[in-house]
Amino acid sequence: MKAMILAAGLGTRLQPLTDSLPKALIPVGNKPMIQHVIERLVRYNFNPIVVNVHHFADQLIDFLKNNDFGTEIIISDERNKLLDTGGGLLHAARFLDGHESFLVHNVDVFSTLDLNDMVSKHLETGALATVAVQERPSNRQLLFDSEGILTGWENIRTGEKIIVRRSYEKLHPLAFGGIHVISPEIFKCHYPKEIFSIIDFYLHLAPQKKILEYRYFDNLCMDLGKIENIETARKILEILSTR
Repeated sequence: MKAMILAAGLGTRLQPLTDSLPKALIPVGNKPMIQHVIERLVRYNFNPIVVNVHHFADQLIDFLKNNDFGTEIIISDERNKLLDTGGGLLHAARFLDGHESFLVHNVDVFSTLDLNDMVSKHLETGALATVAVQERPSNRQLLFDSEGILTGWENIRTGEKIIVRRSYEKLHPLAFGGIHVISPEIFKCHYPKEIFSIIDFYLHLAPQKKILEYRYFDNLCMDLGKIENIETARKILEILSTR
């Protein structure tokens, strides 16, 4: 199965670290952030792996070309324009489209999710997309019905709420974990903008298409887009390396 790593972002939350370095190359322990993700995807036999680039793209491309990860790495070039997560996905369609679903993984997610189980659940349901989510504090929450179907979105801080699919039951809020499995059918779907987030795309499609939750509980899934979490992840890696 193919995979894509979303690595083009500016990494503004990680400044000043990203003032001269792409977010993907920030060290977590003794390896750059993106190397942890690539090695994890390789262990699950994802091949090829598409990586989108924009911020300090040349640095990231050089790193990817000068290291052998045991899999084919394909560059989706966004140097001319940063397209956000949804626009970046559609920009990479020529590399990902085909007959099989594929996995998308944010570069700044540190995770121990069982990716095989997530893929299996996605394939069993025939959903357009399956998104990793969990119950945790977050200003932005996806809203799901009792069948685990995406129904809306809510910003807890501002009170903004978007409901895109009618439901007569109480919805449960879950935070997105930055990992999803997607059917290639998504490339047949249109979005009216060139630059947009994948969450906006899902909300646009949810009234007609099935976007399902994949809820995880005990698994670690950490946002490395925050400086304080990088040190926490480093300590976790040290503990795991001694086992």
